[in-house]
Amino acid sequence: MEHIERNAQKSNATLAICITALFMALNIMMSSFGLPVPGGHLYLNDVIICTAAILLDNPKAAFIVGGVGAFLGDLFFYPTPMFVSLVTHGIQAVVICLLAHRGGKVSFNGAALGVILGAVIMVVGYSLGRAFIYSTPHYAYIKLPYQILYLRLSAAPTWAADKLPQYFVVKIIARP
Repeated sequence: MEHIERNAQKSNATLAICITALFMALNIMMSSFGLPVPGGHLYLNDVIICTAAILLDNPKAAFIVGGVGAFLGDLFFYPTPMFVSLVTHGIQAVVICLLAHRGGKVSFNGAALGVILGAVIMVVGYSLGRAFIYSTPHYAYIKLPYQILYLRLSAAPTWAADKLPQYFVVKIIARP
């Protein structure tokens, strides 16, 4: 019986690694598509980060998807803000994951609050990062209104998670 439980834990760990890697690959892929706006581009990887943070019940996996995935995407496509992406999207994913999974299961209110706080973290983190990297706060102000409007798109996974069965959302990566 112990052998069966050990195999189940190994299988569950393998599934967790595969799903985390899949979301990270999607994050990297979405880092290559940008919407041109004054002052640069807006990238669609935030939708993947929010979705993964809501679906994954492990904050470490959420950080890997959000932070490391955004870091690698920037490394491949536009390396200047890669460390800003690592910290900002990593913290964003952890906050969303922790708030979405309060009480052991995904709640709509927790996920919505997580996405809102994650959006604030992203806007503040990238604004400070741009001001630091490009040595001028003016550059950060140019893109700020577009970032705030863009956050409405990243909130879509919150409402989708409310419609998914709880088994899919919580048990997809159960902790051993």
